[in-house]
Amino acid sequence: MSDIPSPEIETDADADANADVDLELAARLRAALARLARQLRQQAGPHLSPTLQSVLATIALHGPLPLGELAAREQVAPPTITKLLARLDEHGLIQRQRGADDKRVILVSLTADGQRQFDESRTRRTAWLVDRLAHLDDTQQADLARAVELLEAIANPDGAPAPGPDAAATPPTSPAPTRSPLPRAPEPTRRPAP
Repeated sequence: MSDIPSPEIETDADADANADVDLELAARLRAALARLARQLRQQAGPHLSPTLQSVLATIALHGPLPLGELAAREQVAPPTITKLLARLDEHGLIQRQRGADDKRVILVSLTADGQRQFDESRTRRTAWLVDRLAHLDDTQQADLARAVELLEAIANPDGAPAPGPDAAATPPTSPAPTRSPLPRAPEPTRRPAP
């Protein structure tokens, strides 16, 4: 069985909830997010592909990680994560070590060069955004702050708050609140494969 999540099957409840959604708004949001993501990827630097940048960021923010968990977080199959890690290893950006409790487990973490690459990439992208935000007036920045809260809610449907900019450097001191900013649809029932 694969660790890659399968697409959700839409239920009647999902269809009813989606009936009130403005399709034009959804299309505009998707297009704007795609353009913004593309522009941010361009700021990341020339050395790594977007896929490798994503793996590097996941390790930086959540590592050290066992290979299976890293594959699940990246939503790729274990053989794919192994190939991606080999490419990061060629650049000297990751290291592998045996788990302290279970020597069969291999944990992946960043090397000093990997952490530096991640930090520099994040700094470049943040600086690019700061430059763009400087062109907005106070009202527009307040509107954007509210929009970011909504985007975080959409991106984290389980209700967990999105990690802040220093999430990797500051471990949580208490459990995350269990609020759910968006209404949750009933869990879909999966239809058996033919």
